[in-house]
Amino acid sequence: MSARLLLFTGKGGVGKTTLAAATATALAAGGRKALVVSTDPAHSLGDALGVPLTGHVGEVDGAGSTGVLHAAQIDPRALVDDAWRDLRGHLRTVLAGAGVDELDAEELTVLPGVEELLALSEVRRLAATGPWDVVVVDCGPTAETLRLLALPEAFASYLERLFPTHRRVVRGLLAGVAGSGTVEKWDATADALGRLAEDLEQLRGLLTSPTTSVRLVLTPERVVAAETRRTVTALALQGIRVDGVVANRVVPDPGADRGPAADWLRTRRAEQDAVLAELADLGPVAAVEHRAAEPVGAAALLKVAEGLYQGRDPLDGVVDEEPLLSVERTGELEYTLRLALPVGDSSLDLARVGDDLAVTVDGRRRLVALPSLLRRCLVTGAELDDTGLAVRFAPDPDLWMR
Repeated sequence: MSARLLLFTGKGGVGKTTLAAATATALAAGGRKALVVSTDPAHSLGDALGVPLTGHVGEVDGAGSTGVLHAAQIDPRALVDDAWRDLRGHLRTVLAGAGVDELDAEELTVLPGVEELLALSEVRRLAATGPWDVVVVDCGPTAETLRLLALPEAFASYLERLFPTHRRVVRGLLAGVAGSGTVEKWDATADALGRLAEDLEQLRGLLTSPTTSVRLVLTPERVVAAETRRTVTALALQGIRVDGVVANRVVPDPGADRGPAADWLRTRRAEQDAVLAELADLGPVAAVEHRAAEPVGAAALLKVAEGLYQGRDPLDGVVDEEPLLSVERTGELEYTLRLALPVGDSSLDLARVGDDLAVTVDGRRRLVALPSLLRRCLVTGAELDDTGLAVRFAPDPDLWMR
């Protein structure tokens, strides 16, 4: 049984690393076998825990008497050296054997995002093979995290189109231009790519699993809140669950105190409360008060967790179980496809691409495979309602009776 996977992300500088470390420390103190790992290229997890970390899982002292916390900082460059070098070599050999210039072959085998992809694959390996009850992941800033979480589907889609569909075609081409030796190398490369496709499918399955969720961290500022709202939509578009939103660095309420400092706190707190009120439609927003001292080390992190969870289980997030996609008959010959996307004020665009519906929200695009019934229909309209996006379909006369 794989571990529960909890990913923390947010705009850079909002304190996601501290809250991820605090959550993992509290889980370990509560008796769970907890692992916290960082995939953020600018690692600061070790700084928050107050211990040096490497790419190898190590024990963190002081997490509590009832549990032991383990931690690691994943080094994607090392993973590239170990896992990607051989496959790149195979690809370069095949391309060179087919007459591609050596320099061009080198450039063609550099795949953007492979470091992040391998880092995420390492998280999957740790979650699947380790003794952990829960794996907490300190992800990079929001933009990088969204790109990272979209990579498995993007890579898998690419490989699905190229391998093994065109494997025999390419094999025959190579046999004609490069001889049997290159064909054998192509077979080895295609097998390696097939295994990569399987790994990507497992990774995509993990990210959309009910045991995986994202917790978004923000500071109560309008710019940060707007990005958080867009992130919720982008994650829903990928079928990834958000189980909670945490507002960090909320200034304390000065109460009835008087004076310039109290007036400043009162004004600032009112501004922050107004921002948080605008996020009410995203569900309950947990708040963490701004602390005078930076929390470093297990003891300080446990105090942060106490303020955040207030006796609740840190894994008790709120997850919307409504399916991303559903179809209902809304007329004698009309069907409605509903996408449970909290679009809000986001920029939305729809397009029909073959048997898929291309949904683009704020520049992030996903191809949603249409059910077989709707593949023989035409899009007749679309609108936003309380459930998200509703797309209307009617039978295509040219295809309906086939």
